[in-house]
Amino acid sequence: MVLKRLGGLLAVAILAAAGFVGSQAVATPEANAAACDSWSRDLSEGMSGADVRELQIRLAAFDGRAGLAIDGKFGPATARAVKRFKKEYAIGTTSGTAGTRVFSKLRSLTSSDCTPIHFTYSELNRCNSTWSGGAVSAATAKSNARRLMWKLEHLRHALGNKPVRITSGFRTGGSGACSSTSYSRHRYGDAADLGNLNHSFCTIAVKAKSYGFYGILGPGVPDHNDHVHVSGINDGNATRRAPNCSGF
Repeated sequence: MVLKRLGGLLAVAILAAAGFVGSQAVATPEANAAACDSWSRDLSEGMSGADVRELQIRLAAFDGRAGLAIDGKFGPATARAVKRFKKEYAIGTTSGTAGTRVFSKLRSLTSSDCTPIHFTYSELNRCNSTWSGGAVSAATAKSNARRLMWKLEHLRHALGNKPVRITSGFRTGGSGACSSTSYSRHRYGDAADLGNLNHSFCTIAVKAKSYGFYGILGPGVPDHNDHVHVSGINDGNATRRAPNCSGF
């Protein structure tokens, strides 16, 4: 995966060298990322609002499989997620309060379209550009995909910040690579199949258990010996199986 801001930064550098960046301010990557949130206050237990909800979307990976509700209400589960995020990214105290350092780190991981920097909508959807044709509305499928990408971003970090290859994401139920069963989470936008670009399938499957994926299917499951399937939303039917992986 390519850092999506590189092109933008290079363009700004070229313009500056050519003398085109003058009195007009040039938005920084973090400023662009800040447009994706409304974080203007420290967030802690007992608070609620759209700012809390956005925080929950980006930190949902850090409550394991317990399930961090994306409800805009800052409770004990959100506090645990904040603490773990701080610890894993080494950004200050281990309190459950999210403040400037947490927001700054999250913005540094955010592209201007509000996805994490190491994943793109196009990676999650090779079937069409509209996100239509799935089991839910196009808007819901795309929203689910963004939530999934944030879990993948933190899984990537836990795997040593090495690229994680997505071999399949959103599916419409059509033919070929877009085909899927009617109950597949791929049709909801919240599932991805991961290849072994830098890690073994078992390494990915075992590590994914700790990063908020309700569904994990890996080596030993029929038709899952050449990828690891992960899904990020609890639909009541999600299962975790990778019988050929030690420690799973």
